[in-house]
Amino acid sequence: MSHDDESPAPAARTRVVDAGRRFETRIATANLPVSRASTVLFGSLVEADAAGQATGRGERHATTYATAGTPGTLALADALAEVEAPGHACRAALMPSGLSAISTALLAFLSPGDHLLVSDSVYGPTRAFCDGMLARYGVRTEYYDPTIGAGIAALIRPETRIVYLESPGSYTFEIQDVPAICAEARARGVLTMIDNAWASPVFSRPFDWGVDASILPLTKYWGGHSDLLMGAVVIREELWPKLWTAVRQLGVCVGGDDAWLVLRGLRTAEVRMRAHEASALKVARWLAERPEVASVLHPALQTHPQHGLWKRDFGGSSGLFSFELRPGAFGADAGAVPRGLAALCERRRHFGIGYSWGGYESLIMPAKIGSLRTARAWQGGPLVRVHIGLEDTDDLIADLQRGFEAMRRARGEAPQD
Repeated sequence: MSHDDESPAPAARTRVVDAGRRFETRIATANLPVSRASTVLFGSLVEADAAGQATGRGERHATTYATAGTPGTLALADALAEVEAPGHACRAALMPSGLSAISTALLAFLSPGDHLLVSDSVYGPTRAFCDGMLARYGVRTEYYDPTIGAGIAALIRPETRIVYLESPGSYTFEIQDVPAICAEARARGVLTMIDNAWASPVFSRPFDWGVDASILPLTKYWGGHSDLLMGAVVIREELWPKLWTAVRQLGVCVGGDDAWLVLRGLRTAEVRMRAHEASALKVARWLAERPEVASVLHPALQTHPQHGLWKRDFGGSSGLFSFELRPGAFGADAGAVPRGLAALCERRRHFGIGYSWGGYESLIMPAKIGSLRTARAWQGGPLVRVHIGLEDTDDLIADLQRGFEAMRRARGEAPQD
């Protein structure tokens, strides 16, 4: 930006505002600087007008205001598309949370009277959004059995616009035959979207499976340290204009500090996820031998019903899985929070009680899925979901061992040797 060099020396108040704003020496650093900005400046009115038109069209790196992008947020969007969709022409838009990414993506492509197919094992807040706001806007949601595969074709109607997948499913961890579902949907002109929280950014290639959009909770493994909230939608290039229009009209955007944190987390994502994977498998195999446990719902275990699909489609597994307790594990106590369940989960040294996951820390949370299934009710026993963090695995197993002993004491039984 040029200025009139013949203007008089500014007053002290002006110098305070102006000093240090034009540091032009370029210094190469390993990481991009943090971009904290709202206002974008232009050298001329012509430049501002051209930028406005390019931003409205959703051209790459075009911006007129920080809601459309800053150097840091635009760099992150480029990185997400490159990591999530290698070999595919895709763009990424950033949202302030994973749920915001879900709702923005659905609102962008649905209208009153449309029909939406959603996996019955979907993330609970997704179901709440579909049954709440989308229903009020005249969109009808139908939930399908996550094991349906190519049978999804029988549920697609003329008014069906989207099939929304999540694989593996929340709490119950069914692996869907995503390529088969996508093939049937594409043959009928129906878009497919997937919540790719569990396996991304290392262990899945959703666009190779045929999906049209991958929805990412960057809060989780991408950030990796439980210190930010962010989501994103990575979408095929031809669908970008419609998504971008929704993003701009809804005013969703993110700040430069959090974008910088996600970029930093991305650099170590693979080594962290490999560590989560190895530790989770060790804990899962230990749990499978426990007398209190009826089954372990971990797709990488050969006992998992869709282990073959997982092995075909995924490059690894993350730190999140569930285990099913045997009937009567809590004794006769049928309260809102059975004493045995509380004893298992509470006062653990290394497992916090928390709903989120994907950070460095281990978490434990009972599953309440009775109201979260309509296509096929859960027939198993009580479920407990765990996220295995980066702590020493022996410490985590010892902590769960103490939890089972506390559960037995709460039932009035002597601890096992």
